[in-house]
Amino acid sequence: MDWNPEKPPNAKEIAAKFRKDIGDGVYPAGTQLPGAKGVAKHLGVGLMTVQSAYKQLAEDGLVVGRQGSGTYVLDPEKGSQTAQGAVLGLRELQDHVALLTSQLADLQDRVERLEADRPGPSDENQ
Repeated sequence: MDWNPEKPPNAKEIAAKFRKDIGDGVYPAGTQLPGAKGVAKHLGVGLMTVQSAYKQLAEDGLVVGRQGSGTYVLDPEKGSQTAQGAVLGLRELQDHVALLTSQLADLQDRVERLEADRPGPSDENQ
């Protein structure tokens, strides 16, 4: 795990790192993620922070927690999407959202310029 030693990560950042690692195949299907206590100690964060990150991964359908055993990358049933495939799908969705956000910002700029160049009601009466 590569982390910025200057600032401890938050749960969202921890989840993003594990999500990337799962997508990259560092943790293939069926693999146990490192124990939350060890990760927390390594990163200098609270146990609840790591548990929250693992919960985010579970909500994404990438991992499953097994009481007393640990957290495992989902090993989907035959024909189901793999965790790695789900991560790649999430990345593709994030790319589309980023593109749409950029396009919307461009459109907003164009509308603002058009409105600024358009004569107002008082200008039309002169």
